[in-house]
Order: sequence, then C-alpha cells, then structure tokens
Amino acid sequence: MKSINLFGQEEHVFTNRGKSQKGLFNDYEGFVEKFKPKKTTDDCYTPPAVYDYVLQYVADHCDIDGMTVVRPFYPGGDYESLVYPDNCVVIDNPPFSIIAQIVRFYLKRGIKFFLFAPHLTLFSADLDCTRIVCGAAIVYENGAKVNTSFLSNMFGEAGVIGDPVLYEGIDAICSAPKAELPKYKYPDCVLTVSDVAYIVKNKGEIKIDKREMVHHSALDIQKKAREIDLRIRFFNLVYRRRKSYRRKSCGEKRGYSMGVIRTRNADR
Repeated sequence: MKSINLFGQEEHVFTNRGKSQKGLFNDYEGFVEKFKPKKTTDDCYTPPAVYDYVLQYVADHCDIDGMTVVRPFYPGGDYESLVYPDNCVVIDNPPFSIIAQIVRFYLKRGIKFFLFAPHLTLFSADLDCTRIVCGAAIVYENGAKVNTSFLSNMFGEAGVIGDPVLYEGIDAICSAPKAELPKYKYPDCVLTVSDVAYIVKNKGEIKIDKREMVHHSALDIQKKAREIDLRIRFFNLVYRRRKSYRRKSCGEKRGYSMGVIRTRNADR
C-alpha cells in the first residue's frame, strides 16, 4: 500500500500477509536462522594437514624449485589485484563458485597454478589445463564435506590425470580417527544438567531445594584429565610450530619459498 511521509513524499509500504502477527512473533527459529552463517564451498578453509600433503605432492611431481608459493585466497583477499612475483606458483583452495573465472585469469597471465576444485563439476568448463581427478571427501574447517579434485597448468599436454596416490594420501588424512571424549559414570548423588534435560524431555518434572544442593564444578578424575588435555594441547602447539619452522627451512633448501603473498592493503 502507499502512504505519505512527514515530508509529503509518497512511499510504498509492504506488509507480510502470509503470516499472522502471532505467527510472526512465534517464528523465532526462522528469525534466528537468517543470522546463522551458511556452509558454502566458498568458505571452505583447508585443513593444514591436507594442504601440506598437496604441497608435497606438487613438489614431487612438478618442477617448482626456486619458485615462490603464493596463497592469494583468504578472507578479504583479492586475487586479481595481487601483485604476483616473477617465477611464482599458486597452490591454494579458491572459491569454487568462480573456479573457471580464476583459472582463466591465471592462464591469460601465464601464472602457474595447482588449485583445489569441485570434483563433480571438474569437467564442466572448457579450460585449457589439466584436470587431476581425485574425488577425496575433504572435511573443511567450517564442517562442510566436499568431494575435491584439482586443476593445474603444470602437467604439459595432459588433459586428465587420475592418481590413486593423491586420493589415498588425502583420504588417509581425512579418515584418521578423531580423539574420543572420555565418558564418565557419575554416582547417584550427582546431578548433571543432562540428567535434568532427560527428565524434562520425557515429560517429567523436578524441583530441588537450594539447601539440599552442594555445587561441584567437576569430579577429581575430570580435573586430572583436563590437566593432561592441556599438556597435550601445549605439546601439539609446540610440535606444530617446530614442524612449521622445519618446513620453511626445507622449502629454502629445496629452492621454493613457503609463504603467503598478500595485497598491500590486506593488513590495513
């Protein structure tokens, strides 16, 4: 409908006739859902172990000695405005929705690349490069599980390559068993929030007087387990840093640079 504002100007006002006021008020889940981040293939941040394996695969199969490894795809990055150094190679996981556009950009400028790509649409675009078929299901940092293959212009006249070594290596990393959380059996005198939730979900009712309660944040065995977990995390952090240092040193010895090249305004 139309209305007149305070300045005498005509405005269009749109009303939602599909839902009653009560329905709109009660649709809290729909309201919250609009603000939840969606899992898309453009927000898939590569697990470090997978990237390290792919980087080593490229080093073993392509001549990248003396080349600078560039990773232009990161939040806020602009691969088109980036000043690419001479004798560089792009090894990265780009937004899958514009993968064909990105490949054509690098082909036109003669920039070498080895890119993560969506497996199911690997043959969709007519691109003058090699399609490395892998199809490994990679679980990315945002939780999205995507079957992934690769595109590259460093394999000569090969149009399609299927390499079981690449698949098996990535699959072994992604299929590695995750650490299981410990399960505790509490004595009958201990009440947890899960106990109360179980009662409520089964249409039960419970009420406990404050004077009958004594608060404990954790059992003694849980406190010990937490200390051990913190020690393990600290050890893993130190190990990763040392490994990263060794990897950089290895890169220098092999002749290629292992770093992230960013645009000049990226950190501003």
